Amino acid sequence: MRVLLLFTLLFSFKLFSLEITISKGMHDFQPYSVIDLVNDEAFVCKGQKDVFGTLKELVCAFDKIPNETIKPVENEFFTLIPRRLKKNFFLIVRSKYKLYFRPIIFDLTQDEKTFRPATSKAKRWVVVGFEKELPFIKEAKENENRLSFAFTMPPRPLPYVGGLDLKGNPVHIKNSEDVRAFVEVKKLFAEKKYDECIDAADEALTYYPDSLFRSELLYYKIKSLFKLRQYESVLELSKEFLHNYSASESVPEILLMTAVSYYKNGQYSDADYFFDRLFSEHADSIYSKWGYIYKGDMALDSGEESKAEKYYKKALTETKNIDLAAMAAFKLAKLYVSQGKYKKAKIYLEKILKAKDDFFYKHYSMAKELMFELADAQQYLEAAKIDEAILKYMKKKEDDYETNLRYLGVWYAKTPLKQKAIEALDRYIREFADGNYIEEVEKTRDAIFFTSKNDDPKKLLAKYDKLIERYGYDDPIGQRALYEKVKLMLQKRMYSDILQLRDKIEKLDDELYKDKNELIQKAALGLMENALQNKQCQVVLDIQKDYNVTVSSKWDFGLYDCFVKAADFLKAKEIAKRNLNTKDLKLKKEWLYRYAKVDFATGNYSEAIEAAKDLIALEGDMKKSKYKDIYRLLFDAYERLGDFDGMIRTIEKIEELFGLSYKDIDRYVDMINVGVEKKDDNIIIKYGRKLYELQQRTGSHAQSPFVEFALYQAYMNKGEYKKALEVISSLDNVKLSKKDRARQKYLKGAVLEKLWRNEEAKKAYEEAIKADPESAWAKLAKSALEID
Repeated sequence: MRVLLLFTLLFSFKLFSLEITISKGMHDFQPYSVIDLVNDEAFVCKGQKDVFGTLKELVCAFDKIPNETIKPVENEFFTLIPRRLKKNFFLIVRSKYKLYFRPIIFDLTQDEKTFRPATSKAKRWVVVGFEKELPFIKEAKENENRLSFAFTMPPRPLPYVGGLDLKGNPVHIKNSEDVRAFVEVKKLFAEKKYDECIDAADEALTYYPDSLFRSELLYYKIKSLFKLRQYESVLELSKEFLHNYSASESVPEILLMTAVSYYKNGQYSDADYFFDRLFSEHADSIYSKWGYIYKGDMALDSGEESKAEKYYKKALTETKNIDLAAMAAFKLAKLYVSQGKYKKAKIYLEKILKAKDDFFYKHYSMAKELMFELADAQQYLEAAKIDEAILKYMKKKEDDYETNLRYLGVWYAKTPLKQKAIEALDRYIREFADGNYIEEVEKTRDAIFFTSKNDDPKKLLAKYDKLIERYGYDDPIGQRALYEKVKLMLQKRMYSDILQLRDKIEKLDDELYKDKNELIQKAALGLMENALQNKQCQVVLDIQKDYNVTVSSKWDFGLYDCFVKAADFLKAKEIAKRNLNTKDLKLKKEWLYRYAKVDFATGNYSEAIEAAKDLIALEGDMKKSKYKDIYRLLFDAYERLGDFDGMIRTIEKIEELFGLSYKDIDRYVDMINVGVEKKDDNIIIKYGRKLYELQQRTGSHAQSPFVEFALYQAYMNKGEYKKALEVISSLDNVKLSKKDRARQKYLKGAVLEKLWRNEEAKKAYEEAIKADPESAWAKLAKSALEID
């Protein structure tokens, strides 16, 4: 008879001096589970039989009590229940099938003599849980008159037969075709031929279903699917892997890929479950640290920036892996750049540049995006450093090489590191004498040469100030000094300082300084663009008021946001309206969304509805759309217009997209009011029940007792008294006003009477009177008692 033995350590933990290990195995294709209890002091264990004489429970008693709280532990064979009684600690092992236990007194690797001791106290006990037959051990009936002698056998090395396959046969590597199949699968994955790897794995699993390498074949198939972003398929196979190969060293990575697949599919709660398993069960694994990166990404996608920051930092501080640390630092830098926290971003970028500067080349797409974000934010030095790190590893034949070399010189030219700019620009001129950007590069090179012949800007500004102080604003020398100063200040983006000199600039000679007003406008425009970039809406509104400034359409989003913030919805609407004709579909959807919002804010509900419908038509599939909350605005607009049919259609869509969400609690109230107004108990019950269950689930009773009273009356109207009683009784533990409490108790009494539970009804009426004796409900309750 062949024996299949799989013995997998599930978990082990310590309580004071007690160590508990739960294992799972298989014998003759029948699963079983083993609990190993080891303590540094002997303890008592006694079995308890059920009414059929079957051993079902074991109770072990310990002299010491653990300090920490211990929770029950359960698997498919046992339930371990800790109990504290006075000064004693008990561990109860309850079997779901059959139970076997024995003390372990001897160590067979060290003790020569062994015998069966009659004891109920030992330092180690082994407990076996099984369903049909006890594995490996045969219990024989004992003769009471037998003689028992100790068994003597010197310790010796155990025999060894080498590796066995799942059928119990020796594994001959040279002749095993599944080994060749596995090696081929592994090779294809290493070559990044993921589609071929999947096909090869499928073929191997088909021809060798009982292969010793089945878990590895599944592992590489899952990894290939993950690389191809086929997340649904990853989820299907990961369930099989985690169920059948829970002891595999690949479990942490499978848990990570499972969590990420759920996250990429938008199933965040499922993703959280597997992330939590990864973090708790494999805290020291490298994949747990990578999990922090993905958990941070998921939080960021949900708009939880502080949470994302926490996970990125956790990944950075808890790992010694340089690649992981670099990725965590990059994620933090990108997050801080998006928040305008450039000093913080610089710290993490410098860490990567110092420890692993090839990271930017290896992750070129991400690095390129961040590089241009920094440049757009005028953080030219950090943008240039990333560009320089990329060019260190990039070959000249690669597509972006010339463009990156151009930007390296241009960006360094906008920093104090002029020598680095000259080196980069000269390198471009040498390598691309007829390049696409040669004119720009040469002009930039000349400009650096020109400015280097003059004093630095601070010295020039100080010189201009001295001239103005000496000659005044009316003297030609003073005016020239002011004019040059303003031009230099424009270069230095000192827009606010320029506008403070507005009166002085306007008094400059009209003939000599024909562009003086243009300088003021440029300063106002620059200050406004900075304010828009930094979301300083008050500054934007002040400039709009004081200067006739027209900014580029690229700032329309910022202007719109500022006007909305200032509640100037008409101007916000103008901006949105002029952008509705864009041919860029992505921009059109964004502006439709914003147009609908300002229409709603200004009470143009019909227009808001039309804009919302246009957006929905353009977007198509709304399940993954960032505009899906437009349905909430649509519902609210229908509600303002009293369009009940529109409300009903839209609330169903809201529930389809968001589920039963607490954010929509007021909308369910609106639906109940529709039912009340239409005297439609079906509507009241449908949406009242949802609101009722939502409140029960969240423990919040913001709409109580309104929802319970409405739902109760609808159930009463339909003769569903038990449901009415359930709803009205749920208010027993909810805080109510005296009047509402009297009403609730009266209504409870009324439905109890309908159910012929008169004694309970009488009690409810009495409680109604007691709650608010002067209320109309108390009087109704008194009348009901008098009738009785």
